[in-house]
Amino acid sequence: MSATRGPTVRRRQLGLELRRLRETAGKTPREAADWLEISTSTLSKIELGRQAIKGTHVRLLTQLYGVGAPDADTLLRLARDANQRGWWAAYGATVPDWVRTYVGLEEDASELWVYESGLMLGLFQTPAYAEAITAAAHPEAGADELARLVAFRTARQERLFGDWAPSLRVVLDEAVLHRLVGGPTVMREQLDHLTEVAQLPHVTVSVHPFSAGAHSSIGSAFTLLRFADTLGMNCVYLENDRGALYLERPADVDRYAAMFEQLSRSALSAEESLQLVARLAAEL
Repeated sequence: MSATRGPTVRRRQLGLELRRLRETAGKTPREAADWLEISTSTLSKIELGRQAIKGTHVRLLTQLYGVGAPDADTLLRLARDANQRGWWAAYGATVPDWVRTYVGLEEDASELWVYESGLMLGLFQTPAYAEAITAAAHPEAGADELARLVAFRTARQERLFGDWAPSLRVVLDEAVLHRLVGGPTVMREQLDHLTEVAQLPHVTVSVHPFSAGAHSSIGSAFTLLRFADTLGMNCVYLENDRGALYLERPADVDRYAAMFEQLSRSALSAEESLQLVARLAAEL
């Protein structure tokens, strides 16, 4: 696993810098969009890092914003890097764009703080568990498509065991452990696998028990992505069946960080959590 930033993060870095330069130059989004002969919505996607930008457009913007060498050259190199393809691009139309965007960020995050309320975290799922979940979510999928979707989920997990694995803090609602996905054999294998990955030095897993009662994120999973050397890119990821929402305002990131800490405090300890996982696995 490379320690360098992936294309998704570089694209977001470039977008943030282009927006900062535009605002410093006192140019409106309309002025910048007209200069490039694109729509303001396209410019917004570029500044948010959700769409690649051509090198020629970067050069034009540096002219509009009064950016000279070597800063202009740095932006052009970043644009070239941002237009590279990540490993997830190989899955093409099998995986929606919004999922590939998230995986690109997940690939480069230094820390992931995750609360899962209904299903096992994707990074922890066994192939059999992933297949059962994917088949339920996509009943129309044929055997080949189902296999590719499961392969995509499995490929995501490689970073977890690589040299540049992120620090991963996970709180699982107790419901995740009780939901019988794929039948007793599949679920027992999944719980055993959870016990194994929880032993990794960079992974912390705790269970939020039913006995803890109501809390601020009940029924709503979220992931906080943190970037050690690019704090301005920290964001909260919220997913639904048709897309995803990113919360990037510092106030929102701080709010979810506080929610996660609250969940962690009311969860079982790591040792107690693994004891519960082992007991439930033995009962299957």
